Amino acid sequence: MGLVFWTWTVMIAACLFFIAMSLKYRKKAGVSFTHYAIAGGTLPFFLILFTDIATIMGVGNFIGHSAEGYKIGFANIPFVIGEQGAKVLFALVFAGFAARFTYHTLAELMHDLILRDRISRILIAILTSSIMLAWVSGQAMGLGALFATFTGADPLMMIILFSFVFIIYTTIGGIYSVVWTDLIQGVVLVGLAIWFYFQVFSEIDFSLATLQTGLADVGAAGLMEFNLSVMEVLTLFVTGTFGVLAAQMYWQRCFAADSPKTASRAMLYSGIIAIIFTIMATISGMVVKMKNPDLDPNNAISWLILEEMTMAAALAFFTLIFMAAISSASSLLHSASVVIVNDLIIPNMKKKSDAYYVKLTRYSVVLIGIFSIAAALLSDSIIGLFSLAYSMTGGGVIPVLIVGLLWKEKRSSPFKMGTRNSRVSVWGGRIGIISGSVVSLLFGILWGVLASVILTVAISLILPKDPNADLAAEAN
Repeated sequence: MGLVFWTWTVMIAACLFFIAMSLKYRKKAGVSFTHYAIAGGTLPFFLILFTDIATIMGVGNFIGHSAEGYKIGFANIPFVIGEQGAKVLFALVFAGFAARFTYHTLAELMHDLILRDRISRILIAILTSSIMLAWVSGQAMGLGALFATFTGADPLMMIILFSFVFIIYTTIGGIYSVVWTDLIQGVVLVGLAIWFYFQVFSEIDFSLATLQTGLADVGAAGLMEFNLSVMEVLTLFVTGTFGVLAAQMYWQRCFAADSPKTASRAMLYSGIIAIIFTIMATISGMVVKMKNPDLDPNNAISWLILEEMTMAAALAFFTLIFMAAISSASSLLHSASVVIVNDLIIPNMKKKSDAYYVKLTRYSVVLIGIFSIAAALLSDSIIGLFSLAYSMTGGGVIPVLIVGLLWKEKRSSPFKMGTRNSRVSVWGGRIGIISGSVVSLLFGILWGVLASVILTVAISLILPKDPNADLAAEAN
């Protein structure tokens, strides 16, 4: 029995396990929309930690960043530091703050504490969900390509099959099945990742000097250089940082935590792990470049496993990537669905029962999952998909959030649920979000952030908040 047999066996067994776990928590997840979305804000440290790790370390971090390492080498590091270091920044600055509240989404938090504007809430929901959709598509793309390399199966078929599994799994069990399976996947993922990177770096005798010599021999010495301008480095760093700060799933984990300390510690530890592993992924791509400079970058790490390592190593690597992909995909799909229902549908319809909202969210999982499959089939680059969503959302949402939290009417008064204490006005928020997103797409995220901050403050001074906005928001 060869690698193809065992690859199929691992995938089928894992899929059945995931679906069984979701069935176990189906009833508990259906108690209320809050339970389906954030487990009623009751999750302990060990669950938050490993669901953070499992969600962060998706297939994009293993396959996508290794491909970037193969293409551009150390020039990918600023984006890595920005993207993964943002988790540490989030832990130190935002996680404890977010865990004080029981909101379901970032859009809901900004609506209640800062803006009190339904249109702004819709804009934030659309932008923040775009990150999750990009990431879900990235998981499907990466695993489809990997499975095709390992087994010779059609990538299109594998993308559809893989997506079908995580759509079912997420639909049934809500956040409970996500976090409990993430606990198992996170432990396995960390162990396999350490073992895998040990194998890869043994190829260069654990020496960057050996890597540099090898790259020079194949005419790729430039991969060892940070051949970027200061502006390019800053752009990559800010793109990664602001994009992650706008990612709903991290805010959602904080809302689900049983205390601010739990949220902060879990995100801090998982962020540190992500920085280390993702830098290793980039260097792994460079190791492959040294050994074979004529590959498709997206297949670089797969080639190394299949051609240079044992069958046991190849199977372990596939298990690592499969665990990373399906755990991230289920978490992201769940978060995107909660945003769509919580911020686009519920505020714009007559009040219904919790059971109705849960049912609506489950339908949303299916529809968003199908949309993600289509995006995966149309996109050429995993990291390019992420970067586009990061720029658009980070440049529009995060500047308004930061300005709103810092620019308070009563400096000594803390933010409380149901109490607006920000000088950002309705039109200041709207213009800040739209301008930041558009300018980021057209001219880069640095200009988008600058435009968003300036216009948010300027418009709020020119058109201060409507004194009836709070009453209108409460009525709606």
